[in-house]
Amino acid sequence: MTARTTPEPAVTPQTAPERTVRLEFAGERGGESPLTWGQRAFWRLITWLEEGDPYYNLPWTLPVHGRRDLDTVLNALRGLIERHESLRTTYRETPAGPVQRVAREGRLTVGVLDAGDDRPLAVAGRQAAALAAEGFDYAGGDAGEPLIRCTVVTGAGRPRAVAFALTHLAVDAWALEILAADWKALLAGEELPAPAWQPLDQAAFEQGEGAVRGQRALRHWRAALERVPLTLFDFPQRTPEEPRFVRVGMESAAAASAAQTLAERWSVSTASVLTSASAVLLATLTGHREVAMQLIVANRHDPRTAVMVGTAVQDGLFTLALTEGTFADAARAGHGQALTSYRYAHYDPAAMRALRAEVGRARGGDVDLSGYFNDTRAIGHWPNLPAGDLASLAGRTRTFSVGAWPMVEATAFFATGPATHTCQLYLLVDTAFLSRSTAYTLLRGMETLLVRSVTGDVPLGEVAALCGLTPVTRDGQPVPETAR
Repeated sequence: MTARTTPEPAVTPQTAPERTVRLEFAGERGGESPLTWGQRAFWRLITWLEEGDPYYNLPWTLPVHGRRDLDTVLNALRGLIERHESLRTTYRETPAGPVQRVAREGRLTVGVLDAGDDRPLAVAGRQAAALAAEGFDYAGGDAGEPLIRCTVVTGAGRPRAVAFALTHLAVDAWALEILAADWKALLAGEELPAPAWQPLDQAAFEQGEGAVRGQRALRHWRAALERVPLTLFDFPQRTPEEPRFVRVGMESAAAASAAQTLAERWSVSTASVLTSASAVLLATLTGHREVAMQLIVANRHDPRTAVMVGTAVQDGLFTLALTEGTFADAARAGHGQALTSYRYAHYDPAAMRALRAEVGRARGGDVDLSGYFNDTRAIGHWPNLPAGDLASLAGRTRTFSVGAWPMVEATAFFATGPATHTCQLYLLVDTAFLSRSTAYTLLRGMETLLVRSVTGDVPLGEVAALCGLTPVTRDGQPVPETAR
């Protein structure tokens, strides 16, 4: 995934810590190995960007539960770093390829910042953004410190929150949840069992037993890539905006309520409802009867990776053949395709790039998979939706601009947000193919399609008119019926 979020502010004198402390740590194990497949996926993206680009940095905050003193907080930080090898790992290129190096022991400089009259958590949020705005030296730099920055924010004379900057090479959203649970336990002085699985273990697994699973995934992708359209976006480009890539958003409690109703009615997940709706809308707009998109897959269904603090995220291939049926038919088929996508999303990224290049040469053109869907929610429903019928909820829907960037590796990237009281939907588009106004229409169309489907089946042939979409033209002519 390469779609960017809102740029973070740079560090300013107001966010600089008043003092620093040195935190010594000593874990149980150190070592070196090739990167895991999840790390390799991000390493390619990181090296694709300019050196020092902070795009794959993650700002993060944790509250300090209870009345804890600074030593207790520092000991909990030490515990996190000593428990989880990814927090004391650096990365570098070697003649044999990129490697991860886990330091068994070392030190970390921790800032201490008083919030003054401001709310400590708000200060920690701004501080985390500032810490994450500066790129990491992935090799560790001259000081050899781990790729983690943190500042303890105090208020009323005691620690109240901790601000972090981490790299996506070390953690993903799933790993942050594990760290948050460990943090609470460590602050309370609990004794925790040693982690059962670390990235070094995952890398060894992928080099051995797991390689068979990776080969199965490659065979699945090959069969699909040899069949699907080379691209969804096979129509003339338009004059793009500057910056070229724009991201817009929508908050819709109506879409959330409708998605939950439809998921229960059709015995599918809300994620599948949203994914299938995005595929149907893209197919309707671009005039294709088969859609191929990439899903961002957590790869945490294995009990071992489920407890690993690291990054396991990779792209899954989602395909959906659209017939003359209804959106309900598409959503049920999409649910099965999404499950298949999750199953085959663990593979060697270098082998996948070679496979895509090989298939592209055989088919006479690059296989473009620049349509994406990413469900970032921690749970598959919205437990805090406001009361009201769909019509009244739809009246509260709002759309908004998020930001714009000069270079993103995506043409249409749908994503959800983490809110539990409304459906947050985002869409990043390449304005050389899809205009900003089209992006808004697609988001509003998602809400319309879901809400209307609650009261009756929506034939796929009626989606364009219902959602206000004008299918693209090629060479000045409407998309031929045979391509739709």
